[in-house]
Amino acid sequence: MNTTTTTLLLLALSLLFLSLPTPSLSAERCNSHDKKVLLEIKKSFGNPYLLASWVSTNDCCDWYQVECDPTTNRIISLTIFAGNLSGQIPAAVGDLPYLQTLIFRKLSNLTGTIPSAIAKLSHLTMVRLSWTNLTGPVPTFFAKLKNLTFLDLSFNDLTGSIPPELGQLTNLDAIHLDRNKLTGVIPEWIFTGTVPDIYLSHNNLTGPIPKSFGYYNYTTLDFSRNMLSGDLSFLFGSNKTVQIVDFSRNKFEFNLSNVVFPASLTSLDLNHNKIFGSLPEELTTLDFQYLNVSYNRLCGKIPVGGKLQSFAATSYFHNRCLCGAPLPAC
Repeated sequence: MNTTTTTLLLLALSLLFLSLPTPSLSAERCNSHDKKVLLEIKKSFGNPYLLASWVSTNDCCDWYQVECDPTTNRIISLTIFAGNLSGQIPAAVGDLPYLQTLIFRKLSNLTGTIPSAIAKLSHLTMVRLSWTNLTGPVPTFFAKLKNLTFLDLSFNDLTGSIPPELGQLTNLDAIHLDRNKLTGVIPEWIFTGTVPDIYLSHNNLTGPIPKSFGYYNYTTLDFSRNMLSGDLSFLFGSNKTVQIVDFSRNKFEFNLSNVVFPASLTSLDLNHNKIFGSLPEELTTLDFQYLNVSYNRLCGKIPVGGKLQSFAATSYFHNRCLCGAPLPAC
């Protein structure tokens, strides 16, 4: 094959190669609408270093803090966590229609109220807006997000009362409203689906626990460090399945003597209340991992057996006349 023939052949092959369809460099996975919204969110926060990977020339499915659905490539998760980010949650968050997980967490310079645009995100299953400086009320619009299984608004500066509408979240497994500045009474939540674990500690809630709570079985109830009062013995019973309860540092006042505790109970904290009577003998049958009944008005001998003597005297002291190991003998 001479030089001319070789040259013509190479030229033909080159033309053939150029005529073949080639993958477009712009055919990225990320949906163009979602990408535009994410860039708006970044801009609203002042283009922080935490979102440095959000560059328009890169596929947004490869950016940090976001996740694309493997089939549709729509943004399904926005998780902005532990960084130097200032400002308010932008309304543009509500323009990610397929979002399932929304997390803004451990962002001390995140301020403002929770935007109503979040109510548009009907696919949300997890919302975690915690350890920030968010203010304002707990929004009632969360009741519209029927797919929610986890709602965490803890460690903020939220004020006002707890919306009773939250009881309409029939798929909720856990709700965290702890460590805010919430006031008023606990609403009569009527759960028609799953019964969530409820965390309301470190607020300024007052009044009794609604009797409706006695109709349900919980795994965890933490109402500690409020100003709640009255009788909570109806939350217990042999047919209950609760495992962890913390009602410490309130103003509860009732007779503990005849309360029947469920076999499932592993952690009981009643310290700093006005609870009177004696410790039931059946407490010796429970597999306690934690127990504290200190700073109450209990009397009588601590029952012997089970795990009761394995706890330090601090779990029992500062009662009216409680005695027996690990306290001094009666």
